Amino acid sequence: MVRWRTGTVTRHRNTWKGAVELDIELDPRAPDDPPHVKALAYTDLVGTPRPGDRVILNTNALKAGLGTGGYAHVIAIPDNLPADSDSPGHIVKARYSPLQTMLLAADEEASPHRETLATADDIDGMPVVTADLHSALPAILAGIHQTRPGTRVAYVMSDGGALPAAFSRTLDALAPHLTGTVTIGQAFGGDLESTNIHTGLLAARHALRAEITITTQGPGNLGTGTTWGFSGTSTGEAINATHTLGGRPIGALRVSDADKRSRHVGISHHSITAYGRVALAQADLVLPEGLDPELKALIDTQLPALTRHRVITVGTTGLDQALRDLPVKLSTMGRGLDADHAYFLTNAATGRHAAHLL
Repeated sequence: MVRWRTGTVTRHRNTWKGAVELDIELDPRAPDDPPHVKALAYTDLVGTPRPGDRVILNTNALKAGLGTGGYAHVIAIPDNLPADSDSPGHIVKARYSPLQTMLLAADEEASPHRETLATADDIDGMPVVTADLHSALPAILAGIHQTRPGTRVAYVMSDGGALPAAFSRTLDALAPHLTGTVTIGQAFGGDLESTNIHTGLLAARHALRAEITITTQGPGNLGTGTTWGFSGTSTGEAINATHTLGGRPIGALRVSDADKRSRHVGISHHSITAYGRVALAQADLVLPEGLDPELKALIDTQLPALTRHRVITVGTTGLDQALRDLPVKLSTMGRGLDADHAYFLTNAATGRHAAHLL
């Protein structure tokens, strides 16, 4: 059920592409309602609230205290509705929800890419880097550009986490370093829209003319702590799709010696399940040189679960500085670069390997 609230915008806190962060004076309905809340409005869906505007809010995520998305979300601005959309697209995302939106798919009849994508059937050996968490994206990108500056890199965002691309401030900051973003499935708000991972990869290659594509879910990984209960199984499915389309699959391993949960220490069980059991095609899996000996010893005991794949060890010279030079603050599960160095270094080394393949 939706936890409905109303309130009044008091100020704009921050803005980025497709979103505005707001302070809201809340109209309390329950004893535990705070007097003020932080909220997000997706401007392509609801318009841009002005200070003084009354807004209708969904406060479910705020009430749950979600670490990634603990905002109230603006559902409507009743007295300041946006103009009707004139998009020629007819694919529906967030389907049958109160905020379903109609968008133009890259391969629809009205798309300028229709003629190209209607006959595209492979991605010409393009390296595709898959990763479990959205936080891997900037680190992989750093490894690519440090190794091969100027590489055309596209991002395909799946719908396992946040659906609006506008939720990711990381993606907004990285936009100058990407040739474009394709949002697939129920995700929306990229430079191009697509219906699934296959058409998303085809659009990245043939519409955005990417040399390398990175694919992860949006921010906000879902997990239940069970073997199969996590949204990152999509990484294994992306390996299969890349192979089917004639690409070069590369899996970014989720590696950590800082996570307090034993199932994520060494190689995370997410990677072991997604690559070891979901992925049916062979991929390159990358480890960086110079890992802590204790961590490397643990990883060596976990690698037999991944024998379908080729494990590549990659040098790391220059990667630490490339990570520190990124225009975003690195963070995974609340841990920054120095707190979880092995995680970010592994992703950067994976990006380096993809660049080497070119």
